[in-house]
Amino acid sequence: MNTLARFTLLLPGLLALNNTALADDTPLVLDPSVVSGSRSASPTFDLPYSVDGVSREQISEGQLGINASEALSRVPGLVVQNRQNYAQDLQISSRGFGARSAFGVRGIKLIADGIPASTPDGQGQAATFNLDTAERIEVLRGPAATLYGSNAGGVIQMFSRDGEGPPRIGAETLVGSDGLNKNHLTAEGATNGAGFLLDASRMDTNGYRDHSSARRDQTFAKLNFQPDDDSKLALIYSSLEQNGTQDPLGQTWAAYKADPRSVSANALTYNTRKSIDHQQLGMNYERYIGDATLQVNAYTGRRSVIQYLSIPDKFASGANNPANARGGVVAFDRKFYGGSVHWLQPITSAPGDLTLIAGLDYDRSEDDRQGYSNTVNGVHGVKGALGRDEIDTATSLDPFVQANWLLGDWTLQAGLRHSTMQMDVDDHFLSDGNDSGSKTYQKNTPSVSVMYAFTPDLHGYVSAGKGFETPTQAESAYSSSSNGFNFALKPSVSKQYEVGLKARVGQDTRINAAVFQITTEDELVVQQSSGGRTTYQNAGRTLRRGFELGIESQLSEQWSTSLAYTRLQATYDSDFVSGGSTAVDKGNYLPGVPQTTLFTELNWKPRDWVSTAIEGIYRSKVYVEDTNSQHAAPAYSVFNWRARFEQKVEHWTFHQTLRLDNLLDRQYVGSVIVGDGNNRYYEAAPGRSWYAGAGAEYQF
Repeated sequence: MNTLARFTLLLPGLLALNNTALADDTPLVLDPSVVSGSRSASPTFDLPYSVDGVSREQISEGQLGINASEALSRVPGLVVQNRQNYAQDLQISSRGFGARSAFGVRGIKLIADGIPASTPDGQGQAATFNLDTAERIEVLRGPAATLYGSNAGGVIQMFSRDGEGPPRIGAETLVGSDGLNKNHLTAEGATNGAGFLLDASRMDTNGYRDHSSARRDQTFAKLNFQPDDDSKLALIYSSLEQNGTQDPLGQTWAAYKADPRSVSANALTYNTRKSIDHQQLGMNYERYIGDATLQVNAYTGRRSVIQYLSIPDKFASGANNPANARGGVVAFDRKFYGGSVHWLQPITSAPGDLTLIAGLDYDRSEDDRQGYSNTVNGVHGVKGALGRDEIDTATSLDPFVQANWLLGDWTLQAGLRHSTMQMDVDDHFLSDGNDSGSKTYQKNTPSVSVMYAFTPDLHGYVSAGKGFETPTQAESAYSSSSNGFNFALKPSVSKQYEVGLKARVGQDTRINAAVFQITTEDELVVQQSSGGRTTYQNAGRTLRRGFELGIESQLSEQWSTSLAYTRLQATYDSDFVSGGSTAVDKGNYLPGVPQTTLFTELNWKPRDWVSTAIEGIYRSKVYVEDTNSQHAAPAYSVFNWRARFEQKVEHWTFHQTLRLDNLLDRQYVGSVIVGDGNNRYYEAAPGRSWYAGAGAEYQF
């Protein structure tokens, strides 16, 4: 707290330094433009589906720039759970899609600068988003998201900013609770007609819970320029490195109540941890050919992971079967690459404003994967005997067509995509290659959305679509009847319907409201989780009905507010049996999905050099497994405060950040691990936490 105290003592001086500053007259941006859904820049108010844009200011002002949860909590329909575990990353769900993910993000398409941050089978990691470079984040929900292919229960796209203006360099440091320290260097601008953005950061933390320390290094480089008057090109490189990130695992209810910082004994016995080395390079090219536009994207990259799990001795020893060692230590080297070609063609001969879009998206990831025992001569948490050796490949090739048509007061957007995802396993461990196999999933995913402008400030729309969600390689990795892949899993198929209103009240308030229904067949659920292994099964039907409300308002020149409310009733719509003996009744709630989520913010900006805000978050209770019989994670409310100060002196710009999270020091479960076989469902969130940062930028 000494650092915070010293920082706080500086505030009166900063206030005195700027006491002649004028009030800021920059209004809240109530109608941002997005490209998600329509694939060309359009105001969100004119699009016939649920889509939101999060601005650069909302991403960065008073935030830490570490986790996407900082920015995405303000979006209706999303539930973003910070696990306080950098080995497993954030859990993000959109209208219930992705809620069962045991690690990372699945069932939601993650894209950064046109480069997928999700593999073709639907598994992604939000940590690859570099928030320090973000210009905006777009979030697409509902039926229109199915036009992005399989495993697109929602779409989250991050766009980095272009290098513009005079060259400048900057440095920033941040400190906070639980040993948090982040240092950040940046250089950006434009010279000789080319823009550049260079960014590097290192984040260290001891973690809130025991055995949860992490170090994250991120680098980013972007070069953007115009080869000629009709084209523009961007080259992008990014990397993420986490070495020895500790994994505290989940907590039982009794352990959480006794000590929220506690960890399972197995986490210490096996020294559970994970290392990641991720690098990628991408290119975005756009050319105007007459009235038409050609968009080309290409990317390639590599990702290496080694993870030490808490497989109990009876599996790690391999006494019954050497293949039992396959999951104690997981290691893979992934190569991934792909690209897309899109053609946008206005049809000038048609009435109104009609644009036809045709495209082809190709993505491929290839994992050279091994599994080892994590016990050698009685010593746990080390790499032992080889028990799994295979090449896992996921490939998708998706053509699509789409039409965007504005005709008087009517707007129509419709499209059809043929999604194909092929999963191949080439077993190198068994002499007969017995675990080898291949499975292809394919489906046509149509979507249609229609909007009517009742008045210039009141638009109503309906949207419908069909999507499907394939099993991921991790979900198919084990079968309850054998050690090989579970190729018996089927994709879940969804039908989605949405009705919404978008309204502008005066010039200062924007309201979005939507009701939706989603039905799924063959929902993928946890079948059994035991000894560090989880198997999955298809479980009949589910029904999700909900309401979303988003409000943003510029109350006055100095005050603004926003609200995001979601009510979601997500239940099983048929009985099924889990694990061969556990009955799950129709009407049970889907685990991991809160019924009510609320985010509110009140922002005060009395001068152009200072802003401060109060954030409030409410989340209702969350069931942790399918029978709903285990203790649900209780509802909670938390409040956060943030402030940012800025001074300009000739070529220099200085800024300071203060932040206090969980002001009332509430103890609560921040996230849950759905269906954990050891009843370690719960992951505690921190109590009251403080953060302080300062930075400087020099403009040449």
